[in-house]
Amino acid sequence: MKKANRMAFSYEKLRRMEALLQTQWGALERKPPRPPLNELILTLLSQNTSDRNSARAFRALRERWPDWKGLMKAPPREIEKAIQEGGLAHIKSGRVKAILEQIWQERGTLSLDFLRSWPDQEVWDYLMSFQGVGPKTAACVMLFSLNRPAFPVDTHVFRVMGRVMGMKETMSPGQMQQELQTLIPPVLMYSLHLHLVHHGRRICRPRDPLCSKCNLLILCAYGKFLTRPRSRSSDTSL
Repeated sequence: MKKANRMAFSYEKLRRMEALLQTQWGALERKPPRPPLNELILTLLSQNTSDRNSARAFRALRERWPDWKGLMKAPPREIEKAIQEGGLAHIKSGRVKAILEQIWQERGTLSLDFLRSWPDQEVWDYLMSFQGVGPKTAACVMLFSLNRPAFPVDTHVFRVMGRVMGMKETMSPGQMQQELQTLIPPVLMYSLHLHLVHHGRRICRPRDPLCSKCNLLILCAYGKFLTRPRSRSSDTSL
Protein backbone atom coordinates (compact mmCIF):
# COMPACT_ATOMS: atom_id res chain seq x y z
CA MET A 1 0.00 0.00 0.00
CA LYS A 2 1.21 3.49 -0.78
CA LYS A 3 2.93 5.34 2.04
CA ALA A 4 0.48 8.25 1.64
CA ASN A 5 -2.40 5.90 2.41
CA ARG A 6 -0.81 4.69 5.60
CA MET A 7 -0.11 8.25 6.71
CA ALA A 8 -3.74 9.29 6.19
CA PHE A 9 -4.88 7.00 8.97
CA SER A 10 -3.48 7.47 12.44
CA TYR A 11 -4.11 5.87 15.80
CA GLU A 12 -4.73 9.26 17.42
CA LYS A 13 -7.20 10.39 14.76
CA LEU A 14 -9.17 7.14 14.99
CA ARG A 15 -9.48 7.44 18.76
CA ARG A 16 -10.62 11.05 18.39
CA MET A 17 -13.20 10.00 15.81
CA GLU A 18 -14.70 7.46 18.19
CA ALA A 19 -14.78 10.00 21.02
CA LEU A 20 -16.61 12.52 18.80
CA LEU A 21 -19.07 9.91 17.56
CA GLN A 22 -19.76 8.75 21.09
CA THR A 23 -20.48 12.34 22.10
CA GLN A 24 -22.94 12.64 19.22
CA TRP A 25 -24.65 9.22 19.49
CA GLY A 26 -23.95 8.00 23.00
CA ALA A 27 -22.14 4.97 24.35
CA LEU A 28 -23.01 1.52 23.02
CA GLU A 29 -23.68 -1.64 24.96
CA ARG A 30 -22.57 -4.84 23.30
CA LYS A 31 -25.55 -6.95 22.22
CA PRO A 32 -25.68 -10.68 23.05
CA PRO A 33 -23.87 -12.49 20.22
CA ARG A 34 -25.62 -14.81 17.79
CA PRO A 35 -24.20 -18.27 17.13
CA PRO A 36 -21.51 -17.91 14.46
CA LEU A 37 -23.42 -19.88 11.83
CA ASN A 38 -26.49 -17.69 12.35
CA GLU A 39 -24.32 -14.59 12.03
CA LEU A 40 -22.71 -15.91 8.86
CA ILE A 41 -26.01 -16.69 7.13
CA LEU A 42 -27.61 -13.41 8.24
CA THR A 43 -24.63 -11.38 7.04
CA LEU A 44 -24.62 -13.19 3.71
CA LEU A 45 -28.32 -12.35 3.31
CA SER A 46 -27.57 -8.70 4.12
CA GLN A 47 -25.32 -8.25 1.10
CA ASN A 48 -26.68 -5.59 -1.28
CA THR A 49 -29.86 -5.00 0.70
CA SER A 50 -31.14 -3.24 3.81
CA ASP A 51 -30.95 -4.62 7.35
CA ARG A 52 -34.74 -4.76 7.44
CA ASN A 53 -34.97 -6.90 4.31
CA SER A 54 -32.16 -9.23 5.35
CA ALA A 55 -33.73 -9.70 8.80
CA ARG A 56 -37.04 -10.64 7.16
CA ALA A 57 -35.29 -13.11 4.86
CA PHE A 58 -33.41 -14.70 7.75
CA ARG A 59 -36.57 -14.93 9.84
CA ALA A 60 -38.38 -16.57 6.93
CA LEU A 61 -35.64 -19.19 6.66
CA ARG A 62 -35.75 -20.04 10.36
CA GLU A 63 -39.54 -20.23 10.41
CA ARG A 64 -39.62 -22.48 7.35
CA TRP A 65 -36.66 -24.65 8.46
CA PRO A 66 -36.10 -24.45 12.24
CA ASP A 67 -32.97 -26.64 11.98
CA TRP A 68 -30.07 -26.13 9.59
CA LYS A 69 -30.12 -29.72 8.37
CA GLY A 70 -33.64 -29.31 7.01
CA LEU A 71 -32.52 -26.18 5.18
CA MET A 72 -29.45 -27.94 3.78
CA LYS A 73 -31.67 -30.65 2.27
CA ALA A 74 -34.28 -28.23 0.91
CA PRO A 75 -34.60 -27.70 -2.87
CA PRO A 76 -32.82 -24.51 -3.95
CA ARG A 77 -36.05 -23.16 -5.44
CA GLU A 78 -37.80 -23.40 -2.06
CA ILE A 79 -34.94 -21.56 -0.36
CA GLU A 80 -35.08 -18.90 -3.06
CA LYS A 81 -38.80 -18.36 -2.47
CA ALA A 82 -38.28 -18.02 1.28
CA ILE A 83 -35.67 -15.28 0.99
CA GLN A 84 -37.21 -13.38 -1.91
CA GLU A 85 -37.60 -10.21 0.15
CA GLY A 86 -33.85 -10.04 0.74
CA GLY A 87 -32.93 -9.49 -2.90
CA LEU A 88 -30.60 -11.53 -5.12
CA ALA A 89 -32.48 -14.59 -3.88
CA HIS A 90 -31.31 -16.87 -6.69
CA ILE A 91 -27.64 -16.24 -5.87
CA LYS A 92 -27.97 -16.17 -2.08
CA SER A 93 -30.06 -19.34 -1.89
CA GLY A 94 -27.35 -21.30 -3.68
CA ARG A 95 -24.64 -19.87 -1.45
CA VAL A 96 -26.53 -20.62 1.77
CA LYS A 97 -27.06 -24.22 0.70
CA ALA A 98 -23.42 -24.60 -0.41
CA ILE A 99 -22.11 -23.25 2.90
CA LEU A 100 -24.22 -25.69 4.91
CA GLU A 101 -23.15 -28.59 2.70
CA GLN A 102 -19.48 -27.66 3.05
CA ILE A 103 -19.67 -27.47 6.84
CA TRP A 104 -21.52 -30.80 6.99
CA GLN A 105 -18.99 -32.53 4.73
CA GLU A 106 -15.98 -31.15 6.58
CA ARG A 107 -17.21 -31.27 10.18
CA GLY A 108 -20.15 -33.71 10.29
CA THR A 109 -22.22 -31.08 12.09
CA LEU A 110 -24.05 -27.87 11.20
CA SER A 111 -22.41 -25.50 13.63
CA LEU A 112 -19.45 -23.14 13.60
CA ASP A 113 -19.01 -23.17 17.37
CA PHE A 114 -15.72 -25.02 16.95
CA LEU A 115 -14.23 -21.76 15.63
CA ARG A 116 -14.30 -20.34 19.15
CA SER A 117 -11.17 -22.33 20.04
CA TRP A 118 -9.28 -21.55 16.82
CA PRO A 119 -6.64 -18.80 16.42
CA ASP A 120 -7.80 -15.62 14.71
CA GLN A 121 -6.00 -16.25 11.42
CA GLU A 122 -7.38 -19.79 11.12
CA VAL A 123 -10.90 -18.52 11.80
CA TRP A 124 -10.45 -15.88 9.11
CA ASP A 125 -9.11 -18.37 6.57
CA TYR A 126 -11.93 -20.83 7.21
CA LEU A 127 -14.66 -18.23 6.84
CA MET A 128 -13.07 -16.90 3.66
CA SER A 129 -13.12 -20.41 2.19
CA PHE A 130 -16.89 -20.24 1.67
CA GLN A 131 -18.24 -19.14 -1.68
CA GLY A 132 -19.77 -15.68 -1.46
CA VAL A 133 -17.98 -14.77 1.78
CA GLY A 134 -15.67 -11.79 1.46
CA PRO A 135 -13.68 -9.70 3.94
CA LYS A 136 -16.68 -7.74 5.26
CA THR A 137 -18.80 -10.85 5.90
CA ALA A 138 -15.94 -12.72 7.55
CA ALA A 139 -15.16 -9.72 9.74
CA CYS A 140 -18.80 -9.43 10.83
CA VAL A 141 -18.82 -13.02 12.06
CA MET A 142 -15.54 -12.55 13.87
CA LEU A 143 -16.50 -9.23 15.50
CA PHE A 144 -20.15 -9.74 16.37
CA SER A 145 -20.32 -13.47 17.09
CA LEU A 146 -16.80 -14.50 18.14
CA ASN A 147 -15.61 -11.25 19.76
CA ARG A 148 -12.40 -11.30 17.73
CA PRO A 149 -10.45 -8.24 16.53
CA ALA A 150 -11.97 -7.47 13.13
CA PHE A 151 -13.34 -4.31 11.57
CA PRO A 152 -15.97 -4.74 8.84
CA VAL A 153 -15.96 -2.00 6.21
CA ASP A 154 -19.40 -1.72 4.63
CA THR A 155 -20.66 1.03 2.35
CA HIS A 156 -21.35 3.41 5.27
CA VAL A 157 -17.98 2.91 6.96
CA PHE A 158 -16.22 3.25 3.60
CA ARG A 159 -18.03 6.49 2.81
CA VAL A 160 -17.49 8.17 6.20
CA MET A 161 -13.88 7.07 6.53
CA GLY A 162 -13.16 8.01 2.93
CA ARG A 163 -14.53 11.50 3.41
CA VAL A 164 -12.96 12.18 6.79
CA MET A 165 -9.59 10.78 5.77
CA GLY A 166 -9.79 12.33 2.30
CA MET A 167 -8.90 9.10 0.54
CA LYS A 168 -12.06 7.36 -0.67
CA GLU A 169 -10.76 7.18 -4.24
CA THR A 170 -7.34 5.76 -3.34
CA MET A 171 -8.27 2.35 -1.91
CA SER A 172 -10.95 -0.32 -2.09
CA PRO A 173 -13.19 -1.27 0.86
CA GLY A 174 -11.12 -4.43 1.32
CA GLN A 175 -7.88 -2.45 1.42
CA MET A 176 -9.38 0.03 3.85
CA GLN A 177 -10.54 -2.80 6.11
CA GLN A 178 -7.10 -4.38 6.09
CA GLU A 179 -5.46 -1.07 6.95
CA LEU A 180 -7.89 -0.17 9.73
CA GLN A 181 -7.61 -3.58 11.38
CA THR A 182 -3.91 -2.89 11.98
CA LEU A 183 -4.58 0.51 13.56
CA ILE A 184 -7.82 0.39 15.53
CA PRO A 185 -7.41 -0.91 19.08
CA PRO A 186 -9.51 -4.09 19.47
CA VAL A 187 -11.39 -2.48 22.35
CA LEU A 188 -12.72 0.20 19.96
CA MET A 189 -13.61 -1.97 16.96
CA TYR A 190 -17.17 -2.85 17.97
CA SER A 191 -18.27 0.64 18.99
CA LEU A 192 -16.45 2.49 16.21
CA HIS A 193 -17.89 0.25 13.51
CA LEU A 194 -21.47 0.64 14.74
CA HIS A 195 -21.09 4.37 15.31
CA LEU A 196 -19.77 4.84 11.77
CA VAL A 197 -22.65 2.83 10.30
CA HIS A 198 -25.18 4.85 12.31
CA HIS A 199 -23.46 8.11 11.36
CA GLY A 200 -23.33 7.20 7.68
CA ARG A 201 -27.05 6.46 7.60
CA ARG A 202 -28.20 9.58 9.41
CA ILE A 203 -25.59 12.31 8.90
CA CYS A 204 -22.88 11.45 6.37
CA ARG A 205 -25.37 10.40 3.70
CA PRO A 206 -24.38 9.56 0.11
CA ARG A 207 -26.19 12.67 -1.10
CA ASP A 208 -26.69 15.93 0.77
CA PRO A 209 -24.66 15.04 3.87
CA LEU A 210 -25.69 17.02 6.96
CA CYS A 211 -22.26 18.50 7.59
CA SER A 212 -23.62 21.24 9.84
CA LYS A 213 -24.83 18.55 12.27
CA CYS A 214 -21.70 16.41 12.10
CA ASN A 215 -19.34 16.11 15.05
CA LEU A 216 -16.63 14.86 12.68
CA LEU A 217 -16.59 18.10 10.68
CA ILE A 218 -13.58 19.31 12.65
CA LEU A 219 -11.60 16.38 11.20
CA CYS A 220 -13.20 16.12 7.77
CA ALA A 221 -11.56 17.66 4.71
CA TYR A 222 -14.58 16.76 2.57
CA GLY A 223 -17.02 18.46 4.96
CA LYS A 224 -14.85 21.54 5.29
CA PHE A 225 -14.78 21.83 1.49
CA LEU A 226 -18.58 21.59 1.26
CA THR A 227 -19.17 24.12 4.03
CA ARG A 228 -16.46 26.64 3.09
CA PRO A 229 -17.66 30.23 2.75
CA ARG A 230 -18.14 31.34 -0.85
CA SER A 231 -15.97 34.24 -1.94
CA ARG A 232 -17.57 37.26 -3.55
CA SER A 233 -15.67 36.62 -6.76
CA SER A 234 -17.44 33.25 -7.12
CA ASP A 235 -20.88 34.88 -6.97
CA THR A 236 -21.95 35.47 -10.59
CA SER A 237 -25.42 36.80 -9.75
CA LEU A 238 -26.30 40.35 -10.80
